[in-house]
Amino acid sequence: MRKFLRMSLPTTMRAARLVAIGAPVELQEVPVPTPGSQEVLVRVTAAGICHSDAHYRSGRSGAKAMPRTLGHEVAGVIVGLGDAVTGRTIGERVVLHYNVTCGTCHWCATGSEQFCAECRMLGHHRDGGWAEFIAVPARNAVPLPAAVGDAPGATLMCASATSYHALRKSRLVAGERVAIFGAGGLGQSAVQLARTMGASQVVAVDLDRERLARAASFGAAVVDARAGDAVQAVRAATGGRGVDVALELVGTAETTKQALAVLAPMGRAVAVGLTAGHTPVETYREILGPEAELIGCNDHLRSELEPLIELARTGALDVTGAVTRTIPLDAALINAALDQLDRYGPGVRTVIVPHLESV
Repeated sequence: MRKFLRMSLPTTMRAARLVAIGAPVELQEVPVPTPGSQEVLVRVTAAGICHSDAHYRSGRSGAKAMPRTLGHEVAGVIVGLGDAVTGRTIGERVVLHYNVTCGTCHWCATGSEQFCAECRMLGHHRDGGWAEFIAVPARNAVPLPAAVGDAPGATLMCASATSYHALRKSRLVAGERVAIFGAGGLGQSAVQLARTMGASQVVAVDLDRERLARAASFGAAVVDARAGDAVQAVRAATGGRGVDVALELVGTAETTKQALAVLAPMGRAVAVGLTAGHTPVETYREILGPEAELIGCNDHLRSELEPLIELARTGALDVTGAVTRTIPLDAALINAALDQLDRYGPGVRTVIVPHLESV
């Protein structure tokens, strides 16, 4: 192991850990990880709280082998290099691709590494970034330009990256119309990315007026789902035609049905949100008759991160408002943020800042 940036890194660190399904996250003292020969040690400067983390805590999509340090939206600074790592530097600002894979199998070689048999997600299958330090393979550390702050940079790693991947999966082409169900962290990025990719119209659907107002500031037509039939409102906003692409980012049976119902003939609905239970589909009326498609979206790709970060660097993707608030590495505050996500509460993204000097 090469020398660290600092003469004396601590041997232990604080980490927010899930100890049991349905139990509150606990703050624990654990060893600082030692990076392997191909790994880097990263001092965490920001780690987002995602709705998936609330699903892990509740058991809707359980974390593996608890206790587990959660957190898959991570930004930080490299402070240590494994002895076989080249091309990386101590002090380099990075964000972390959250899928750790073998790097050599068919799926990794063809750019669909989320299907790698060895794929292990940060904060789910292996310890994540709700901690002061994290060790990851060097290939998972993506340079973060100076123009992008740590907290919004962290959210790029899931909220923005997942939306980007979903839009690519939808095969969106310039001139098509898009509906986005859920204007939270993913939805705000999706609105902007759809416009950047040439959508002629974007309609954002949500229950929260603050989120809808922000989506409108990015050029979206907005539908307040509390005000009436959201499907009729989307169709009215598109002159009765419907949309070519619908992203379902909420994770309920109702919004999944709505995403199918707003499609124009030959439209594509992309399911992103984790839905509890089953979503009944009327095969002929909703899929076969209109020749519609329901497309699954699983994570994102390492190859998508550099172009996404470049959009943020140039301002084509505005991440300045991606973070609603920052909190310290405090169990009570983290659990309160997870509770709010479980209630589909207001706000866009809460980000943990483990080191006080990073606030």
